[in-house]
Amino acid sequence: MLKSSLLLAALLLPVFSAANADDYKAGDLLVSDPWSQELPPNAPTVAAYFVIHNTGESPDRLLSVDTPVADKAELHEHVMQGDLMKMQQVPSVAVPAKGELTFAPMAYHVMLLGLKDRSLLADGKQFPLTLTFEKAGKVEVEVSVQKVPPMAAHEHKHAQ
Repeated sequence: MLKSSLLLAALLLPVFSAANADDYKAGDLLVSDPWSQELPPNAPTVAAYFVIHNTGESPDRLLSVDTPVADKAELHEHVMQGDLMKMQQVPSVAVPAKGELTFAPMAYHVMLLGLKDRSLLADGKQFPLTLTFEKAGKVEVEVSVQKVPPMAAHEHKHAQ
């Protein structure tokens, strides 16, 4: 019985390791699936996205972001003002206790301004992004640059 349990655990280990390959831990927070869309030619800015999971009993707050590929990284949100969708900078973002916060297109996102190394913003490349939280501290993630956004690729596969 013990041998078969060990064999099963050994066989499943690569499956679970691969599933968590893009997860980064800081205290009670887990940052997963960091990505950015491939930089269009001559685009002055690009955005980065991810999901923050808080397994803790108390909320935390994302205070700032930093990356060597841009002069400035800002936290942004989209809000409706009348009939117009507007993007605006926010000073910080709350991460609820026992909850999650999704950074996605047309929602919270990290805006990268004053791009430096545009070669790292091509499909298949990665770049570092450091997130600083009020309680959990700093965590560095590797942002995967993709030609097609993850949801669009997923929907495209189902449409075939």
